[in-house]
Amino acid sequence: MNQKLVFLDIDGTLTSPGKNVPPESAMRAVRAAQSNGHRIFLCTGRNLDMLQPVLKLGFEGAVASTGGYVFAGKDVLFDCPMTQTELNTAMRLFEENDVIRTIEACEGTWMDDKLDEFVAQAGEGGSELKRWRTALAEQLNIRPMREYGGQPVYKIVFMCRNEKQIEPARQALGDRFRFLVHELTEYNCVDGELINRKFDKGRGVRIIADHFGILLQDTIGFGDSMNDLEMLETTGCSVCMANGSAQLREKSSLICPSVEEDGIEWAFRTLGLI
Repeated sequence: MNQKLVFLDIDGTLTSPGKNVPPESAMRAVRAAQSNGHRIFLCTGRNLDMLQPVLKLGFEGAVASTGGYVFAGKDVLFDCPMTQTELNTAMRLFEENDVIRTIEACEGTWMDDKLDEFVAQAGEGGSELKRWRTALAEQLNIRPMREYGGQPVYKIVFMCRNEKQIEPARQALGDRFRFLVHELTEYNCVDGELINRKFDKGRGVRIIADHFGILLQDTIGFGDSMNDLEMLETTGCSVCMANGSAQLREKSSLICPSVEEDGIEWAFRTLGLI
């Protein structure tokens, strides 16, 4: 078999969402595939700081920040933070419209100190929302916004009561940024990401493949949600987890069991990587 480049999303694919420890079966499969000469990379919305606990398990690099920061070993292949003007505009318009902001840099992640106030207005789902956000912050080392020191920012995650609140920012920045919005009906709010149109996970895959001189037909991507779409459209083989979105499953070459059901190991065997 030709050497393959394998790209693994983290949350919901390699690990349970928000967690840092993959199942032993997944890491057993990764190590066996590497022994067979294949290269395994992370391909994630997480920034460099957030993915460190998983990266140190032996991966060879990553498409991080949804493609905004790409590296292989010690080589940084792509680095595209927001401009200061873009960041200032987004932060101001979100703040003026009561949108909770979480900003992500290579060095860390910082969130507004308004979560308790927001949760108090969430109605029935408030306590569950607070548990979810608190657990996420603790697992991924999210710090208070007051501690942000001006580091270059690659992505903004936002949360608000309704989509109208992000409309001013969308009007100002929509030509340069994608606004990926998810309606969290159980929490009576919307959640989303502000991502630069200059990059996506698929372009990150291409950058790493070009770096190693590997044809795209010899790349394999694993994901579970629609923010993995560009990656799975780019790789020669696309694998969606059984717990993934129905829309993504329809577009994938292979459906594998969920992360909790040893899906990564199953898929690696099915594809002949191990």
